[in-house]
Amino acid sequence: MSDGLLKMWIALGAIGLMFFAVISITWSRTKLNGIFKFIVTLFAYVCMVTAGILILLVVFSGPVPGMIIN
Repeated sequence: MSDGLLKMWIALGAIGLMFFAVISITWSRTKLNGIFKFIVTLFAYVCMVTAGILILLVVFSGPVPGMIIN
């Protein structure tokens, strides 16, 4: 697997984590109470922070070697 393809899959996974975090936060605020609300919210924020770190790594790792820019 090439470096560019690997970066694409990592970025796609991070986007999926962000989507899951948004859905989880919305669900916990509208449907859950008590300790379950706290657990789901905490897990969602962990997913969001992980996704943000992954996106930063992909963006700041620079272009893939051998990439042709016209």
